Amino acid sequence: MKFGITGGIGSGKSFVCKRLQLRGIDVYDCDAAAKRLINTDADIRRKLTALIGPEAYMSVPNGSIVGTTPTVLNKAAVARFLLDSESNAKAIDDIVHPAVFRDFQESGIEWMESAIMYESGIYRLVDRVIVVTAPLEVRIQRVMKRDGITREKVLEWMQRQWPQDEVRRRADYEIINDGQADIDAQIDHLFNIILSSL
Repeated sequence: MKFGITGGIGSGKSFVCKRLQLRGIDVYDCDAAAKRLINTDADIRRKLTALIGPEAYMSVPNGSIVGTTPTVLNKAAVARFLLDSESNAKAIDDIVHPAVFRDFQESGIEWMESAIMYESGIYRLVDRVIVVTAPLEVRIQRVMKRDGITREKVLEWMQRQWPQDEVRRRADYEIINDGQADIDAQIDHLFNIILSSL
Protein backbone atom coordinates (compact mmCIF):
# COMPACT_ATOMS: atom_id res chain seq x y z
CA MET A 1 0.00 0.00 0.00
CA LYS A 2 1.04 3.58 -0.59
CA PHE A 3 0.39 6.35 1.92
CA GLY A 4 0.28 10.13 1.57
CA ILE A 5 0.90 12.58 4.40
CA THR A 6 -0.49 16.08 4.06
CA GLY A 7 -1.39 19.09 6.17
CA GLY A 8 -1.57 22.84 5.92
CA ILE A 9 1.34 25.18 6.55
CA GLY A 10 2.42 25.03 10.18
CA SER A 11 0.60 21.76 10.89
CA GLY A 12 3.89 19.94 11.50
CA LYS A 13 3.62 17.27 8.80
CA SER A 14 7.39 17.36 8.24
CA PHE A 15 7.89 16.64 11.96
CA VAL A 16 5.60 13.61 11.68
CA CYS A 17 7.54 12.45 8.61
CA LYS A 18 10.78 12.68 10.59
CA ARG A 19 9.23 10.49 13.30
CA LEU A 20 8.37 7.95 10.59
CA GLN A 21 11.90 8.10 9.19
CA LEU A 22 13.26 7.31 12.65
CA ARG A 23 11.25 4.09 12.39
CA GLY A 24 12.99 3.23 9.12
CA ILE A 25 10.22 4.45 6.81
CA ASP A 26 11.43 6.27 3.70
CA VAL A 27 9.19 9.27 2.93
CA TYR A 28 9.21 10.87 -0.53
CA ASP A 29 9.21 14.68 -0.18
CA CYS A 30 7.22 16.13 -3.10
CA ASP A 31 8.40 19.69 -2.48
CA ALA A 32 12.08 18.70 -2.43
CA ALA A 33 11.56 16.53 -5.50
CA ALA A 34 9.97 19.41 -7.42
CA LYS A 35 12.92 21.69 -6.61
CA ARG A 36 15.36 18.99 -7.73
CA LEU A 37 13.52 18.16 -10.94
CA ILE A 38 13.11 21.80 -11.95
CA ASN A 39 16.89 22.08 -12.09
CA THR A 40 17.80 18.62 -13.39
CA ASP A 41 15.00 17.39 -15.68
CA ALA A 42 15.70 18.43 -19.28
CA ASP A 43 12.02 18.25 -20.29
CA ILE A 44 10.94 20.55 -17.45
CA ARG A 45 13.73 23.00 -18.24
CA ARG A 46 12.75 23.11 -21.90
CA LYS A 47 9.05 23.60 -21.14
CA LEU A 48 9.59 26.28 -18.47
CA THR A 49 11.97 28.17 -20.78
CA ALA A 50 9.38 28.03 -23.58
CA LEU A 51 6.66 29.22 -21.18
CA ILE A 52 8.51 31.97 -19.28
CA GLY A 53 11.33 32.87 -21.63
CA PRO A 54 15.14 32.58 -21.51
CA GLU A 55 15.18 34.36 -18.15
CA ALA A 56 13.60 31.26 -16.53
CA TYR A 57 17.10 29.93 -15.81
CA MET A 58 20.29 31.76 -14.94
CA SER A 59 23.96 30.89 -14.92
CA VAL A 60 25.52 29.79 -11.66
CA PRO A 61 28.57 31.87 -10.69
CA ASN A 62 31.79 29.98 -9.94
CA GLY A 63 30.73 26.75 -11.57
CA SER A 64 27.66 24.65 -11.00
CA ILE A 65 25.75 23.36 -8.02
CA VAL A 66 26.45 19.67 -7.43
CA GLY A 67 23.93 17.50 -9.25
CA THR A 68 22.67 20.22 -11.60
CA THR A 69 23.62 21.76 -14.89
CA PRO A 70 25.59 25.08 -14.92
CA THR A 71 22.29 26.99 -14.91
CA VAL A 72 19.60 26.97 -12.23
CA LEU A 73 16.07 28.23 -11.91
CA ASN A 74 15.82 32.01 -11.74
CA LYS A 75 13.44 32.16 -8.78
CA ALA A 76 12.80 35.89 -9.08
CA ALA A 77 11.80 35.66 -12.74
CA VAL A 78 9.61 32.61 -12.13
CA ALA A 79 7.95 34.27 -9.11
CA ARG A 80 7.09 37.34 -11.18
CA PHE A 81 5.55 35.16 -13.88
CA LEU A 82 3.71 32.98 -11.37
CA LEU A 83 2.21 35.88 -9.42
CA ASP A 84 1.09 37.66 -12.58
CA SER A 85 -2.00 35.49 -12.97
CA GLU A 86 -3.73 32.31 -11.84
CA SER A 87 -3.39 30.91 -15.37
CA ASN A 88 0.39 31.41 -15.21
CA ALA A 89 0.58 29.54 -11.92
CA LYS A 90 -1.52 26.71 -13.38
CA ALA A 91 0.72 26.53 -16.47
CA ILE A 92 3.78 26.00 -14.24
CA ASP A 93 1.93 23.40 -12.15
CA ASP A 94 0.92 21.58 -15.34
CA ILE A 95 4.60 21.20 -16.20
CA VAL A 96 6.01 20.36 -12.77
CA HIS A 97 3.31 18.21 -11.15
CA PRO A 98 3.27 15.39 -13.76
CA ALA A 99 7.07 15.11 -13.49
CA VAL A 100 6.84 14.78 -9.70
CA PHE A 101 4.07 12.17 -10.08
CA ARG A 102 6.28 10.09 -12.42
CA ASP A 103 9.31 10.50 -10.18
CA PHE A 104 7.36 9.26 -7.15
CA GLN A 105 6.02 6.25 -9.04
CA GLU A 106 9.51 5.38 -10.28
CA SER A 107 11.06 5.83 -6.82
CA GLY A 108 9.50 2.69 -5.38
CA ILE A 109 8.88 4.59 -2.13
CA GLU A 110 5.59 3.77 -0.40
CA TRP A 111 5.15 6.95 1.67
CA MET A 112 5.00 10.53 0.41
CA GLU A 113 4.68 14.00 1.92
CA SER A 114 2.81 16.69 0.00
CA ALA A 115 1.36 19.98 1.23
CA ILE A 116 -0.98 20.06 -1.78
CA MET A 117 -2.06 16.41 -1.85
CA TYR A 118 -5.59 17.15 -3.08
CA GLU A 119 -4.95 20.40 -4.95
CA SER A 120 -2.31 18.76 -7.15
CA GLY A 121 -4.17 15.49 -7.63
CA ILE A 122 -1.26 13.38 -6.37
CA TYR A 123 -3.58 11.77 -3.81
CA ARG A 124 -4.68 9.50 -6.68
CA LEU A 125 -1.29 7.75 -6.47
CA VAL A 126 -1.75 6.61 -2.86
CA ASP A 127 -4.16 4.20 -1.17
CA ARG A 128 -4.59 6.14 2.08
CA VAL A 129 -4.15 9.79 3.06
CA ILE A 130 -3.07 10.89 6.54
CA VAL A 131 -3.67 14.53 7.46
CA VAL A 132 -1.63 16.23 10.17
CA THR A 133 -3.64 18.92 11.93
CA ALA A 134 -3.10 21.61 14.56
CA PRO A 135 -5.17 24.51 15.91
CA LEU A 136 -5.03 27.64 13.77
CA GLU A 137 -3.22 29.77 16.34
CA VAL A 138 -0.59 27.06 16.91
CA ARG A 139 0.04 26.89 13.16
CA ILE A 140 0.31 30.68 12.86
CA GLN A 141 2.83 30.94 15.71
CA ARG A 142 4.92 28.07 14.33
CA VAL A 143 5.26 29.65 10.90
CA MET A 144 5.93 33.14 12.28
CA LYS A 145 8.74 31.74 14.42
CA ARG A 146 10.13 29.41 11.73
CA ASP A 147 10.14 31.89 8.85
CA GLY A 148 10.42 35.18 10.71
CA ILE A 149 7.36 36.65 9.00
CA THR A 150 4.30 38.59 10.11
CA ARG A 151 0.99 37.12 11.15
CA GLU A 152 -0.61 38.76 8.13
CA LYS A 153 1.81 37.03 5.77
CA VAL A 154 1.13 33.64 7.36
CA LEU A 155 -2.62 34.16 6.99
CA GLU A 156 -2.07 35.17 3.35
CA TRP A 157 -0.20 31.90 2.73
CA MET A 158 -2.93 29.92 4.49
CA GLN A 159 -5.58 31.48 2.26
CA ARG A 160 -3.85 29.89 -0.74
CA GLN A 161 -4.26 26.38 0.70
CA TRP A 162 -7.38 24.32 1.18
CA PRO A 163 -9.03 24.78 4.60
CA GLN A 164 -7.83 22.29 7.19
CA ASP A 165 -11.39 21.06 7.82
CA GLU A 166 -11.85 20.22 4.14
CA VAL A 167 -8.61 18.24 3.99
CA ARG A 168 -9.53 16.47 7.26
CA ARG A 169 -12.92 15.54 5.78
CA ARG A 170 -11.29 13.91 2.75
CA ALA A 171 -8.41 12.17 4.52
CA ASP A 172 -8.53 8.59 5.80
CA TYR A 173 -6.63 9.21 9.05
CA GLU A 174 -5.69 12.18 11.23
CA ILE A 175 -2.65 12.84 13.40
CA ILE A 176 -3.09 15.75 15.80
CA ASN A 177 0.10 17.75 16.25
CA ASP A 178 -0.99 20.47 18.66
CA GLY A 179 2.14 20.33 20.81
CA GLN A 180 0.30 18.34 23.49
CA ALA A 181 -0.83 15.08 21.89
CA ASP A 182 1.67 12.19 21.79
CA ILE A 183 2.75 11.86 18.15
CA ASP A 184 4.46 8.48 18.55
CA ALA A 185 1.42 6.99 20.29
CA GLN A 186 -0.76 8.20 17.41
CA ILE A 187 1.64 6.69 14.86
CA ASP A 188 1.53 3.38 16.76
CA HIS A 189 -2.27 3.51 16.72
CA LEU A 190 -2.25 4.32 13.00
CA PHE A 191 0.02 1.36 12.24
CA ASN A 192 -2.27 -0.94 14.22
CA ILE A 193 -5.27 0.25 12.21
CA ILE A 194 -3.41 -0.20 8.93
CA LEU A 195 -2.16 -3.67 9.84
CA SER A 196 -5.63 -4.80 10.94
CA SER A 197 -7.05 -3.67 7.59
CA LEU A 198 -4.61 -5.71 5.49
